[in-house]
Amino acid sequence: MTNAKPRTFDNREEYRKQSEIQSGVEVIDNSFKDYLGSSVKANLLWSGTEWSEGPAYIPNHNAVIWSDVPNDRMLKYDLETGLTTTFREPSNYSNGNTIDLEGRLITCEHLTNRVTRTEPDNSITILTDNYLGKKLNSPNDVVVKSDGSIWFTDPPYGITTDREGTKRKSDLEGNFIYRIDPIDKKLEIVFDGCDKPNGLAFSVDENTLYVSDTGEPQNIIAIDVGSNGKTLHNSKEFVEVRPGIADGFRLDVLGNIWTSAWDGVHCYSPSGNLIGKILIPEQRTANLVFGGRDYKCLYIAADTSLYSIQLNIEGTIKLRSSKQ
Repeated sequence: MTNAKPRTFDNREEYRKQSEIQSGVEVIDNSFKDYLGSSVKANLLWSGTEWSEGPAYIPNHNAVIWSDVPNDRMLKYDLETGLTTTFREPSNYSNGNTIDLEGRLITCEHLTNRVTRTEPDNSITILTDNYLGKKLNSPNDVVVKSDGSIWFTDPPYGITTDREGTKRKSDLEGNFIYRIDPIDKKLEIVFDGCDKPNGLAFSVDENTLYVSDTGEPQNIIAIDVGSNGKTLHNSKEFVEVRPGIADGFRLDVLGNIWTSAWDGVHCYSPSGNLIGKILIPEQRTANLVFGGRDYKCLYIAADTSLYSIQLNIEGTIKLRSSKQ
């Protein structure tokens, strides 16, 4: 465990050339030590992916499910046995995953431009695949609000190359954030102010939606949620993550943001101050999720692998019903 100032790089190639791939933790503010507990580095759980993304903790199975996007598959890590198995293959180039209020898996699929729900019998329900008859681009990341509404981002990454889906022209006039209503199931655009919206998460009180924009200017923005809980307004920059960009991220119960970056996971205070890092020995970290029975273990999807680190702080995404 070291105290250090964050290093910055102009681009990923410079980072690769000049930066040593490291593991461990960096304490930038002493408050970070309280969240780490006794942990000094992340543990490798499984390796063998081409590009790991979208981990979700499934409490009903005590397992983490995540996507290996270019290999068109989803994997499942069993916390009890430590075994990793194939969960779904092909996966329609799945990316982001989360759970709904009943613990069912919600998945963003690039190839089929849809958001789906996996039922208890493993059948798949299509939640949406179009907006007013036009195909979505490639749903990327997703979060469920406490009222049951489903919010997701729809950048073009799955339609700009065959590596992550199928290359095609977009039917839409932009890259938007959408909301699926829990009652009438209507799909609505709630925000059009991002270049390429990517990861997203609500603040603890759900009065703010944080969104990473992996286009320009490559930052995390904070958007106010309207008093009706259904609309967004007054966006502003929250943080600029360097080196690299913020992709997926999660919040803990105190409102700290734990976000992916090129060198691992960065932790920002609710006021936007970088307080520490979990260094991951890979070229890029994509996404993460809090899990385990106490929701104090952080599961981290990096390029080729899945990692974990036990923390001393609880995450916010959990099953809100009594069906645990």
